[in-house]
Amino acid sequence: MLETLRIKNIALIDSLEVEFGEGLNILTGETGAGKSVVIGAVGIALGGRFDRTLLRDEEADGLVEILFSLDENVKQRLLLAEAIPEDLLSGDELLITRKLTKNRVVNRINGETVPIKQLKDTAEILINLHAQHEQTTLLRPARHLEILDSSDERVLAKKEEVRQCYGRVQDIRQQLEHQQMDPGERAKRIDFLRFQIEEIEAAKLIPGEDEELEIRFRKMSHAEDLLSICTEVSRLTGDESASGGGSQISRAAKRIQDLTRYESGSELPSQLSEVESLLADFNQSLTEYMDEISYDPEELRMLTDRLDLLNGLKAKYGKTIEDVIDTKERLAGELSDLEEADSRIEELLLEKEKEEDKLKKAADELTELRNKAAKPLAARVTEALKDMNFTHVEFYAAFEKTETITSGGQDEVCFMLSTNLGEQARPLHKVASGGELSRVMLAIKATLSDASDTPTLVFDEIDVGISGVTAQKIGQLLKKLAGTRQLLVITHLPQIAAVADSSYRIDKEVSGEKTFTTLTKLDEEGRVYELARLMGGEQISDSILQSARELLQSES
Repeated sequence: MLETLRIKNIALIDSLEVEFGEGLNILTGETGAGKSVVIGAVGIALGGRFDRTLLRDEEADGLVEILFSLDENVKQRLLLAEAIPEDLLSGDELLITRKLTKNRVVNRINGETVPIKQLKDTAEILINLHAQHEQTTLLRPARHLEILDSSDERVLAKKEEVRQCYGRVQDIRQQLEHQQMDPGERAKRIDFLRFQIEEIEAAKLIPGEDEELEIRFRKMSHAEDLLSICTEVSRLTGDESASGGGSQISRAAKRIQDLTRYESGSELPSQLSEVESLLADFNQSLTEYMDEISYDPEELRMLTDRLDLLNGLKAKYGKTIEDVIDTKERLAGELSDLEEADSRIEELLLEKEKEEDKLKKAADELTELRNKAAKPLAARVTEALKDMNFTHVEFYAAFEKTETITSGGQDEVCFMLSTNLGEQARPLHKVASGGELSRVMLAIKATLSDASDTPTLVFDEIDVGISGVTAQKIGQLLKKLAGTRQLLVITHLPQIAAVADSSYRIDKEVSGEKTFTTLTKLDEEGRVYELARLMGGEQISDSILQSARELLQSES
């Protein structure tokens, strides 16, 4: 369940925090007050677009946080779906945070940074958001197939199998296209591949060789400067001359031993002795380094030639020697395929036939599962539509086969609808009005949420084009739906607002020279006045207030 929503520095919201309750949470407010901003912030938390154009203050960070309480059922679903690691589910709460800084969006779950896909996968199990005007997607028959598929886990599993089969078939087709090239072109390609492979093999590459050669080249090409530097350092730190650092420190180390005659516990003598020892070690290492510095024109030329060869190969075949070696293996594989093209084509044709048979079988099984899933989906949607004042309604999914199999199978689906007795069902996108689309979408959402057991549903103005008795019926359906899960609903209709378990009003207020969106939880009297506003607008008379009280009492 969604416990708390926190929003900071987004659109008209400076800072807002609200706690939601169980059951049906209703949000109301005047047009333009910021209801869509609140729901939009929920969408951001679920992985929606989050960029700087949304910020109230472009110099400050934007923040959206949603705190969920989790029962064991939801925790198990999160784990089974592998949406979130088990170590992030140690408690009974889950905090999703999205923060927009100057440079990037940071996504966190329970304080741990996660990729956006993981956040979306997690949120999808916890909450379903019906955005404003989403019902218009029902005007696209392609959306009908998506809805049908999402109603049954077996369909989704088989659809994934079809997708994988289709991918393998496409891969084989591409290989065949590559193999079945013109014989002349194939011969040219074979010659070129042999040249490339021989060029790489002739270099006798050793991984990491280039880095070692670069070090040797730099050292030899700057031998004179290196010797000059080391000679001067040796003079300054050595102990051969009276003014050398080693000699000076040696004398100081002997002199400081005199301290022990007066203070036996002093650490200074041992510290200076350690410095003397370290300097001696340094000078030994410096001498060995100088002995290794040499300049041989012939060796330098050989180093230069070898590095030029290696860098030339890397420019052609990869950024590193390892990449060049990998390229040679890939080219060798391609050469082998081309040299054995005839036998390989025969193998691919047999493999293609085999995989196409698998694809056809999987697509047929998918069609069968879709037909089976369509009947209970249509029955549940029909029942929900009847609950929303469709007295005579017929709803079902009509199927057609496509000419070819795609990654989604071989089916086209169109929802058919009749809302009048004796009227033949016709394609939904051709007959439904705006209000009817809203009710059909709500019926579908209610049906799918039952199937998926999503704990929280959000509806942004699902009541578009609805009024009167129908609005009351929808309110009753939402109330029934809220008996098994949490609902957040934005509405303009008093018939729906009256059935709320918790009511909230969104207002736009002016303070100083700034406008703010606020959200307030309403008490009993606040609910009465808000219902009266929804019923009568700005002019709220005593009779409207009385009607509001009666409406609220009738739905209690």
